[in-house]
Amino acid sequence: MRYTARVEYDGTDFAGFQAQSGVRTVQGELEAALAKLNGGARLRVDGAGRTDAGVHASDQVIAFTYPGRLSAEELGRALDALLPADVAVRNVRTAAAGFHPRHAARYREYRYTVWNGPRSPLRERYAFAVRVPLDTAAMADAASVLVGRHDFTAFGAPVGSSPVRTVQWIRIGRRGSEVTIDVAADAFLQGMVRRIAAVLIEVGRGNTNQASVAQALKDRRPALDGATAPAKGLCLRRVVLGRRFRTSRETQTATHQGEQQTR
Repeated sequence: MRYTARVEYDGTDFAGFQAQSGVRTVQGELEAALAKLNGGARLRVDGAGRTDAGVHASDQVIAFTYPGRLSAEELGRALDALLPADVAVRNVRTAAAGFHPRHAARYREYRYTVWNGPRSPLRERYAFAVRVPLDTAAMADAASVLVGRHDFTAFGAPVGSSPVRTVQWIRIGRRGSEVTIDVAADAFLQGMVRRIAAVLIEVGRGNTNQASVAQALKDRRPALDGATAPAKGLCLRRVVLGRRFRTSRETQTATHQGEQQTR
């Protein structure tokens, strides 16, 4: 039986979502917990997005095939009980055969958080500290040129053959000393959100402007020499499903073309 679930994790102590040899990953922890429910045999976990080291998630979507007798509700409780303190799973549900969250996602939304206030050890664990005041109106104006379908070579490393992505929106918010940058897109290049955040923060500081952002996008050269905002401020906020899942042949073709999502 195929299952899907929502996962929340604190990425601080992880080397990213994707399983890697010799390091701690979110996928590795999920698969290790599932193995305990499957007589020690490893079960593959697929994610909607492959977050980088230090990046968090409040609503990652996963899928896996489980051959045991537990119901979805029982499986969810058992799996969550076996996970470490920095990973939680919820809403375990049955899914269609062949369901893969990466291919079923209509769009993904990331939030980058900036603490624009006095030193705060607790807030700055999950936010990038910027002491100088940020002009959020200027940040929003600059962000507007990135919305739409573009070649984002200037803001990320192409994962496959095409650097073209569709950004549905970028929203700049402020609540007190907390500034947020929300970016929603059909897919992302590697490091794309953190590079966008780095550039918009520099706009907010007054070190660059909307015209320079537009020129960087047009020139297809690394914006701000490839500057990247720290991973701790980034969180995969939600994954909205709705796209028809691919057949196994379509999945192989898509993977070959580099349509996997990496942050």
